Amino acid sequence: MLIDIHVGDIVRLRKRHPCGSTDWQITRVGADIGLRCLGCGRRVMLPRDEFRRRARCIVTPASPES
Repeated sequence: MLIDIHVGDIVRLRKRHPCGSTDWQITRVGADIGLRCLGCGRRVMLPRDEFRRRARCIVTPASPES
């Protein structure tokens, strides 16, 4: 699945984080994707191909800067 993602997007992953949340905010986009858990604030880095496998959908796209 190819997803067009940007910093600030809220994404839902397939598996729950141990805190119970499935929603994450994207903090970095590059070869690795930086994510911050919206439940507990934990930050993780996932390789892009692993992120594509784990991502379910974009919940809230980042607001465009005007």
